[in-house]
Amino acid sequence: MSDDAAIPAIEGEPDWQRLHPATLALAIVKLGPRSLNFLPAVAALGFTGNWVYIVPAILAFLLFSLVAAWLHWLRFRFLVGDDEIVIESGVLSRQHRTIPFDRIQDVSIEQGLVSRALGIAKVGFETGAGGKENDADLDAIALDSAQALRTTIRAHRSGEAAPVAADPSDTAPVTADRLLFAMTPRQLLTAGLFNFSLAALAVVGAGMQFFDGLLPFKFNVFNPMDWVDVAEDYGLDQWLLAHRWIAGVGAALSLLLIGFASGVATMFFANWDFRLTREPRTLRRTRGLTTRTDVAVPVKRVQAAILVTGWFRQRFGWHELRLQSLASDGGKERDHQVVPFAKLAAIDPVLAEVVIRRPDAGQSWQHSHRIVALGPIIGAGCALIGGGVALYLGNDVGWLALVAAPLIALIAFWAARYHRWADLDEQIAIRRGWWKPKMTLLPHASVQSVDLKSDFILRPLGLATLVFGVPGGSSLAAHEIPAIPIATARDLRDRILTARARA
Repeated sequence: MSDDAAIPAIEGEPDWQRLHPATLALAIVKLGPRSLNFLPAVAALGFTGNWVYIVPAILAFLLFSLVAAWLHWLRFRFLVGDDEIVIESGVLSRQHRTIPFDRIQDVSIEQGLVSRALGIAKVGFETGAGGKENDADLDAIALDSAQALRTTIRAHRSGEAAPVAADPSDTAPVTADRLLFAMTPRQLLTAGLFNFSLAALAVVGAGMQFFDGLLPFKFNVFNPMDWVDVAEDYGLDQWLLAHRWIAGVGAALSLLLIGFASGVATMFFANWDFRLTREPRTLRRTRGLTTRTDVAVPVKRVQAAILVTGWFRQRFGWHELRLQSLASDGGKERDHQVVPFAKLAAIDPVLAEVVIRRPDAGQSWQHSHRIVALGPIIGAGCALIGGGVALYLGNDVGWLALVAAPLIALIAFWAARYHRWADLDEQIAIRRGWWKPKMTLLPHASVQSVDLKSDFILRPLGLATLVFGVPGGSSLAAHEIPAIPIATARDLRDRILTARARA
């Protein structure tokens, strides 16, 4: 750490450092969301007629918050040693924490909008000790210092004994950083259109319900009669009532507009200036419009690759690539999203960097037994019985269950044919789903455990389910191949365990 101006050392103890002084500016920004908790008290003063106390109460709240933030900054310090980082914090109750570099699985760098303007960043340390409360972070240090700290930790960890690679070429040094994948604004727009979402519709509806009592007029975009009232002002109410199909088309178009706009906005905010770079030992991903994140995925810690698409997106060849690693994605996602939206031709080079290959078009797949649809079929049968009981009791809602239950059973039985798997020598490929197809590419060497399970339904049919325990994601993530012949399951289990022993 060399940026002494950005992270001032404590006098008399030059090795200890404090957070960047801009931490206090961030505290002011955070007062906005926190002030919502203070609104009920302000409202109570207004309802009781004590308006004169509102301004002093708000000023006292701001002053108390700023003093608390200053004390937190003053009492927080950290020390970067040769092989560990030490953090001391707490105003009234002091906490001293030592984190050896060997225990740090991942170092993430995150910048919000204000942080980017101030040239600072938040550094997160994931220790893998189980639970977010066992991780640590430095809220605000200079961006250059954050990157230097991450480099220091990785340089220390590079001296560890690395596991045997699935391919000898994985041990070849990479001499220069290479750009593997990037997204342009045009690609983000295309991805957003395929990322159709009605999440914004719920926000609009909730907002209108919340402000309904505060607005001087009564209007609900989801109420057709309110639209008729508006049309009445222009003499079009009778025409609109006579052509109700136009209102239906307008409502459908409004939903589509909101859905597409929501998907595009989500994609732009999350993946603006998306870049995936190959560094000597890691894949480095940077992205984000308002909040900029910088996450690195050590290549040797990648355990599996997951290809996700959609029923409609697949028709155009668009896919998403995620990597299951020993470190989660900033504590927000189980897996690292390294390619949000691309064709397979752009995804294959990324897979090659982690020594995982995708099955070719001529790959033969084995199917799980259709018994995997038994659970949904039983659920549909229960819904059918419930609908019959409802009709017997005079409730017409029972007709809905009588119509939906057979459809659910047929869809479940038809979807069972999409449970497929293939053995690719040193790797397993598992495919699931038809509405949102997902293919998991799992190297044998990544499997920590293989459980062979059978029950009173599968056993008489000579079937079993293989469950693979793979480190990474959330604790020990499980992938499975359900309802396959028990002899095939045992043979596959023995070969995977043998490969694991060799590794």
